[in-house]
Amino acid sequence: MVEKNSEDEGSARWVLACELRRLRESSGRSLARLADEIKYDRTYLHRLETGERLSKLPVMEALDRTYGTGGLLVRLWGLARLDAFKDKYREFMQLEAKAVILHAYVATIPGLLQNEDFARVVLSSAPTPISPDELEENIAARMGRQDVLHRDPPLTVRIILDESALRRPAPDDKVWYDQLTRIVEVAATPHVTIQVLPFSAGLHGLMEGSLSLLWMADGSAVAYLEGNKSGDLIEEPTDVAQYRLAYDRLRDAALTPHDSAVFMRQLVEDSRP
Repeated sequence: MVEKNSEDEGSARWVLACELRRLRESSGRSLARLADEIKYDRTYLHRLETGERLSKLPVMEALDRTYGTGGLLVRLWGLARLDAFKDKYREFMQLEAKAVILHAYVATIPGLLQNEDFARVVLSSAPTPISPDELEENIAARMGRQDVLHRDPPLTVRIILDESALRRPAPDDKVWYDQLTRIVEVAATPHVTIQVLPFSAGLHGLMEGSLSLLWMADGSAVAYLEGNKSGDLIEEPTDVAQYRLAYDRLRDAALTPHDSAVFMRQLVEDSRP
């Protein structure tokens, strides 16, 4: 049986674990046979069925194909991975999944633009130590959030990236080069615009945190303001409008999308191992 406590039972993660085990047993497969079919480790698959681990998207896609469940497991996984985030941020992510436009200002490379190796460096350097399993789970949740960049119709994204984010390299030269390359590649996609806010722009009103603005299909908008250890979801239209003005001022001070692309491509060349 799936191991659980009173807090787990009924959660999306617990439901996913139960469904994974039910589907395998109903199909007459052993864990060893399933591992051989989809080319994932037997122990890893067992831990998914007990709820000890949260998988990555490709695993759920492979299991959906194997069981013929038409995307059910991917949808359950999408709900389960929200458990890895704090309440306010979880609420923001739920809104993000329904949004049509995302505008953001960040002073560090955001999760939406991180590759897996860089995310591992960032998450493992947190001041509070975490176990290897927790680290892998947090990485999976962060990578899973990037689904919004690939959905149909796509989310329209504009990110103002502070120059400081591009000047603070990872300890490993190869990891840093790959991460910068990843940002340039994402910036080249039709529905994503990345602008660099240079140091020469000087002081501004959002220096102490990051800001995300979401617009829904009906025209309504919310803002999410995040500091080092806190996050605040803002829904009052008057307050959201003020943050939109602050964002517009930063966009005016940032390099144009073309100049930003040139700037970032030069950083890639300069950082080549």
